[in-house]
Formats: sequence, structure tokens, C-alpha cells
Amino acid sequence: MSRAKSIVRLSEMLPDQEGDLFALMTLKEEHTTREGKRYFKVGFRDAGREVVFPVWDNSPFAAACRDQWTPGRFYKLRAVYRQSPYGPQLDLRKVRETCPADAEDGFDPLMCLPRSRFDAAGMYGELRQLVAQRIPPGPLRRLVEELLEADKERLVLHPAGRHHHAFCGGLLEHTLSMARCCAMLADEYAAKYPDLQPPLDKAVVVAGAVLHDLGKLEELAWEPADTAWTPAGALLGHVFLGRDKVRQAAGRVGLDDETLLRLEHVIVAHQFPPEAAPPRPPMTPEALIVQAADYLAVQFDIMAEILRRDPAPGPLTSDKNLLHRRLYRGAAPDERASGRGL
Repeated sequence: MSRAKSIVRLSEMLPDQEGDLFALMTLKEEHTTREGKRYFKVGFRDAGREVVFPVWDNSPFAAACRDQWTPGRFYKLRAVYRQSPYGPQLDLRKVRETCPADAEDGFDPLMCLPRSRFDAAGMYGELRQLVAQRIPPGPLRRLVEELLEADKERLVLHPAGRHHHAFCGGLLEHTLSMARCCAMLADEYAAKYPDLQPPLDKAVVVAGAVLHDLGKLEELAWEPADTAWTPAGALLGHVFLGRDKVRQAAGRVGLDDETLLRLEHVIVAHQFPPEAAPPRPPMTPEALIVQAADYLAVQFDIMAEILRRDPAPGPLTSDKNLLHRRLYRGAAPDERASGRGL
């Protein structure tokens, strides 16, 4: 592919703009219309936009699409971005798979993947600072710091799941949010119940918040086009995989049995029924705080994503979503101004 056209980002292209761009192929499905015309439904995306469009059987790209194009691989395209009654589309001019030389034009696989809005290095630094501030010096802090440092490279890139925080850095974003929230809740309830026996262990709350989903690094295999279960993830799940990581680290740092037991319980009890019944329900105040915060964080992220992406017109979304219910957007700004939304 010649370099006659400037490199552009798919997410920044304007209607009828032509350019060379890098994209991840996300979809390839073979279909037939009612009239018997065959086509492939294909999708390409970068970090900020996905475009799904047909490649018809009589297209000059039909054979390559059928025989060579593969979802999960990165491509360099020359295309015109179009807006149609069916949504955005790409009018293809040239297509080839990326190669090492494309790095000279700025290609980086991460540029084609959705990612956290927040800087990964900044989030990781804040998380480490929060651990140092909220967990007193000793074996528990060493355990948390050791696990974070050992998994740093994966943690800053890994998604939190397939349905929530499902983007690069999603696990780190969710973990930091949980740590902040749980630290605040621990302060609130420790002050409200000063006579609680045994006293609320705020350090275990924060440690549990930081480590509750660490097993997802072993549960999920992060792939460009999707996040797939590992065999261990499918058979055991992140709860037990995370508990095992904590138990192994506890032996190395000399964590006492009682604190280890309470921390393990936070991890195994953090999921919320009925979506994912935990092996044990929360049986300590520390576990209850982490479970409640995790439920809110997951549900809020899913709801925010539905409100952002749902194409249904009007004040209510479709109920075809992960929550299986319609969400209320409210009246459009012009309706609010005229009073028609009241």
C-alpha cells in the first residue's frame, strides 16, 4: 500500500473523508439476503469507533475477505468513511494485514483497542500509594505490594471482565475504584460502630478490595478481538484462582493465620447473587463492605455503558441489554426547554 494518503484514526474520520488507517478486524459473518445475494458482514475498529458494514459477493474484496481476512488481526486500510441510513460504513480502497514496518507510521496494537479513559501509570501509582497509606507496615502490606508488583505489566492492560470494565486497563480502573470506595466505607462504618467486636479491620477491607479480582489475570486470556476463558478460568473461576495467589503469597511474607483467613473470605464472598452466587455469603463485616462496593461498581459500569451505546430513540432505552430492563434517559434537551418532557 503506497503512502500517498495520510494516516488517520478511524475514530476521528469525518463523513466522506478518505485516508489510510489501522484497525482491528472484529467481525466476519457470512449472510444471504432475501433475494439470494451473498455478503460478509465485517467489522473494523480502533480505540474509539467500530464500523460494521457489508462486503458484497461481487466486491473486488470478496475473495480476500472470504479466504484471508481474520477477526482478531490488525489491518491497514485505505477507505472512505461514509454515513449511511444503516449507520457508519467504510468504502474500501485497499486492505492488507499489518506488518512490522507499519510501526514507522505509528501503528501500535493498543491504538485499535478500547481502553480506560484514565492514565494507566497514574492509576497504578495511586493504587500503590493508597495501599501504603491505608495498610500499616507489616506482612499484610507486603503481601499486597508483592502481588501488585508481580502482576503489574498484566494489570495495567487487562480488562476486568467480558461485560464490565471490558477494555484495556479495565481491571486496574475497577480495582482502584474499589480500593477508594472501600477505604471510604471502612472509615464510615468503623466510626459509626466503635463498639463492634471484633473491631472492623480496615486494612483487611482495603487489602480485599485491591485483591478481590486479581484471579481474573488467570481466569481470562486477553485477546485483541475478545476476552476468552482460560481452562483454569472455566473450571475454577477467578475467585478460587485469586484466593490461591493470596494463599501462596501469605506463606512468603509470614501473614498470620487469622488475617489470612479473613482476607481469603473477603475474596471468596465478594460476588453478589443472583448474578454470580459466591461460594460463601459474606460472614464478616469486611467481606460485606467489599461485596456491596463491588456490586455497585459493576452495575454502575454496565448501566453507564447501556446509556452511552443504546441506539433506541426516545426517553427509554431498549431492554435488550445485560440488565434485561429499559433505562430512563429523560427528555431530550429541546423537550426539557419547551416543557414537553414533563
